[in-house]
Amino acid sequence: MGQPVASRGHAATPTLGKAMLNKYARAFFTRVLTPFAAFLIRRGVSPDTVTLLGTAGVIAGALVFYPRGEFFWGTVVITLFVFSDLVDGNMARQMGRSSRWGAFLDSTLDRVADGAIFGGFALWYAGNGDDIALCAVSIFCLASGQVVSYTKARGESIGLPVAVNGLVERAERLVISLVAAGLSGLHAFGVPGIDVLLPIALWIVAVGSLVTLIQRVVTVRRESAEAEAATEAAQETPDATRNSEATP
Repeated sequence: MGQPVASRGHAATPTLGKAMLNKYARAFFTRVLTPFAAFLIRRGVSPDTVTLLGTAGVIAGALVFYPRGEFFWGTVVITLFVFSDLVDGNMARQMGRSSRWGAFLDSTLDRVADGAIFGGFALWYAGNGDDIALCAVSIFCLASGQVVSYTKARGESIGLPVAVNGLVERAERLVISLVAAGLSGLHAFGVPGIDVLLPIALWIVAVGSLVTLIQRVVTVRRESAEAEAATEAAQETPDATRNSEATP
C-alpha cells in the first residue's frame, strides 16, 4: 500500500531515481486506472472505502497465504490490492477531495499492511518454516519498518525537515520482500533452489532498515542542533543591538 510520493494531500521528496520511476510508472497506471476510478465514483464509492478494502486485501493475502508457505499466491493477491493506493488517490483528485485526512488514513493503513506482510513471514518461520532465526529477522523487519516511519513523522512534528533519503525506505522494503516472496513461491511449482531468495531478502531488508534508522536518527540530531544554534543566535542578536545602542 502507498507510495513515497503524492498520496492524497501528502508529498515527499524522493531521490532522482525514485522520482523518475515514480513519474513514468504513476503516469502509466494513472491512464490505465482513471476509467476504473471514474466508474467507482459514479457508483458512489468513496476513496476511503477503496483504501480500507485495499488494506483488508493486503492483510488477507499476507496472513492467509504466507503462514502456510504459499508465497506465490499470497504475493499475487497482495500485488492486486496494492493498486488500490493508486485508485483512491486518482478518485480523490477527480472528486477534488485531496485532504490531510486522506493522507493520514493512507499512511496509517500502510503501517498496518506492512505489519501484516512481515507478520505473515514471521508466522511461517515460527511454524512449518521451522526457522527461529528467520522468524526473528522477520519480526525485526516489521518493527524496524515501523520505527523508521515513526522517526520521520516525529522529527517533522517537532519542526525538523528530516532531509534524508534512507538506504532502504518503505518502497524498497516492499519491493525487495514481495518480489523475493513471489519468486520463492515458485519452488512449490518445481523450480529448484529458488526458495532461498526470501531469506536473503529478509536479511537485506533487516540490515538496510537498521542503516536507514541510524541515518534518520543522526539527521534529526544534526538538524536539532542546527535549529537550536540558530535560535540562540537569533536571541543574541537583539541583545547585542540593544547594548550597542545604549553605549554613548
